Amino acid sequence: MKTIISPAKKMIVNQESFLAKTRPDFLEQAEILADFLKNQEAGRLKQIWEASDKIVQEGIMQLKNMDLEKAQTPAIISYGGIQYQYMAPDLFTEPALIYIQKNLRILSGLYGVLRPFDAVSPYRLELKNKLVGFKDYSLYHFWDSLIHDKLFEDDDTVINLASKEYAKAVTPYLHEGERFITIDFLEKRKDQWKMIGTHAKMSRGEMVRWISENQIKTPEELQAFNDFDYKFDELTSSADKYIFKTQYDFKRH
Repeated sequence: MKTIISPAKKMIVNQESFLAKTRPDFLEQAEILADFLKNQEAGRLKQIWEASDKIVQEGIMQLKNMDLEKAQTPAIISYGGIQYQYMAPDLFTEPALIYIQKNLRILSGLYGVLRPFDAVSPYRLELKNKLVGFKDYSLYHFWDSLIHDKLFEDDDTVINLASKEYAKAVTPYLHEGERFITIDFLEKRKDQWKMIGTHAKMSRGEMVRWISENQIKTPEELQAFNDFDYKFDELTSSADKYIFKTQYDFKRH
């Protein structure tokens, strides 16, 4: 059973917490994308990234410092978003670290699929970005079925804790017999059950940590997850979508 998560926009270089152990499987494809970005003017990069001038300048500095062959930061430590803060991989036990290297995958616009201890360089490239001037206008078209094929290479079950943007790189290629189970976290808002973006990211991070520390092997075991007072809702869940609901007051904690 594999679990997939999204990357984060904020990235750091960190060679002190953990050492990288592996190289990304799709380094050749990442080099093609990186070379394209490095040869673009600031105006074109702003168009591709759909970002502010400040963010574009930060992205250009990342490109200038980028050497994919010499990267040393493990992917799991390189991302600094809310999900990763709540996951807190630097506090994982040794068995949990071994577990995530085998079972957790980070989807990426630049790298396709990453294992937690793959060595990466900071970059800016989301799957939804339109590569104006590139041979493939869409990154989804560029990656085609490669991401799906790698995830299901030696597994028939994937737990989807990624955003819709990244899940879309997998779902068009699903075959009969492959299980792709999406996890939704809902909370009560004015008598309605809604997904709140920030809280969902927090919950995804918590679930990854819980899965790893408990060495979860089957989807059914996920139903016991109860961080943030979540309860698995059997009534609204289905074979390919697990719904967790909570009335936890995130604002007070």
